[in-house]
Amino acid sequence: MPLQHIFIVYLISTLIVFLPSFGFAPLFAKAGEATWKAYIPFYNTWIMQGLARRPKHWVFWQFIPVIGWFISPGIFIEFAKVFGRFSLRSHTAAALLAPLYFPYLAYKQQPAFVGAEAVKNFKKQNWREWVDAAVFAIVAATLIRTFIFEAYTIPSGSMEKSLLINDFLFVSKFSYGPRIPNTPLSVPFVHNYLPVFKTKSYSEAIHIPYIRWFASPVKRGDAVVFNFPAGDTVIHRDGFESAQPYYDFVRSMGRDAVWSDPELNPIVSHPADKTDNYIKRCVAVAGDTLQLINGDLYINGQKQVAPPQSGRPYLVQMKANRYLDKEALEEMGIAIYETERSSDLSLSAPAPYQYVVNMTLGEKEKLIASGFVEKADPYIDSQLMPTRLFPYDTLNKWTIDNYGKIWIPKKGATLTLTAQNISIYERAIRVYEKNDFYTKDGRFFLNGQPVTSYTFKMDYYWMMGDNRHGSQDSRFWGFVPEDRVVGKAWLIWFSWDGGPRWKRLFRTVK
Repeated sequence: MPLQHIFIVYLISTLIVFLPSFGFAPLFAKAGEATWKAYIPFYNTWIMQGLARRPKHWVFWQFIPVIGWFISPGIFIEFAKVFGRFSLRSHTAAALLAPLYFPYLAYKQQPAFVGAEAVKNFKKQNWREWVDAAVFAIVAATLIRTFIFEAYTIPSGSMEKSLLINDFLFVSKFSYGPRIPNTPLSVPFVHNYLPVFKTKSYSEAIHIPYIRWFASPVKRGDAVVFNFPAGDTVIHRDGFESAQPYYDFVRSMGRDAVWSDPELNPIVSHPADKTDNYIKRCVAVAGDTLQLINGDLYINGQKQVAPPQSGRPYLVQMKANRYLDKEALEEMGIAIYETERSSDLSLSAPAPYQYVVNMTLGEKEKLIASGFVEKADPYIDSQLMPTRLFPYDTLNKWTIDNYGKIWIPKKGATLTLTAQNISIYERAIRVYEKNDFYTKDGRFFLNGQPVTSYTFKMDYYWMMGDNRHGSQDSRFWGFVPEDRVVGKAWLIWFSWDGGPRWKRLFRTVK
């Protein structure tokens, strides 16, 4: 954690216990303590715990980053009790509005000190027990979800067969360092929309800049959960959102046409931490150069070994008069796509006894070992998609299987800007790194000044699905900046497909 982040964390912790001191001081006097003790941060909470006869080790918990912010309100509530304040309203005010509540309590209400014995003899009503327990559970679960781990469900087949639809995962936030929410005013346990109402679940009244504590870089090969970079603006309708990105429609129709089309409205914007969650594998890290050649991945010129459970399509030619036994293959977990689906797979006219099969390398070897296969070669998609593939220009004649070379931006690295690379890096410079950046008369302008190069402020990553012919990934929308990284997929704790997939339970994600 950078020193400036440590300073901010403990400055906030100090202000939390100092700002109410002007109310603490007269209350200390009523309890027989010297008023000066109220103005010394953390010593004042030590005195409060003594007056309330509560465990003093709570004071040390206040020094745990962030978690300590939630310990201090608990101490304030216990302090309010020794002055006879037991109502839910008083406790809520003590926890959330301490700098205002305690001066009001001391000078306006002037309560008597009743002491710890009176607190001990006070009996809460049953409903208060339930409310207090619920509040504690919500706070604890929110802290765990924000800073330690979060549950996540696989929604699509883009990571098959490493991860399957309806695999339920735990995602580790500590693997790359917990990220402070940009939008802390948010309804607990939901992401960007409220269920039923379908309205935003958060407020942007408070917006915190990107901060990550104990930061650790993403490693090549990690299965990563991240906020969809191109999801900052979406068409907020069923079937659209990140599944059919807003920017795809803008490129094909024009912005004015999209905004005026009632079928493509409403259009909603999200901050970085509230765009939809995606899960892909990091195949290239900051500073790498990536290229796909005939479906094979090369990083810095070195061919990469595919994940063992990743699938790729093979063009399978059966021996004469042999048909593929689909039922037998389905028992092996191999999905079959026959050549009649040529429009989906850019395949030429169907040949006799020919199939396109999506399978792992191990499954391919089993298929060849059956003795009924003439050959099984990797199927290469040769379709050019200049309006769909990043960076959406006609300079790069790339396909999903023959893509790049492309350099991944690295924090502190300087890039010379050219007419050939500006389409690749423009969004990162302008949107992700929040610059006023534009091109005019063949020249580049950054925040009003002409420039010929740019030095990146963040690390970036290239994410791809293991099921590379069935994945909307960086080939379609580009780089993932470090501030969008949520965590590392860690454990499959449950899996469902018409019933539990027992063999997948409690598997670590590789």
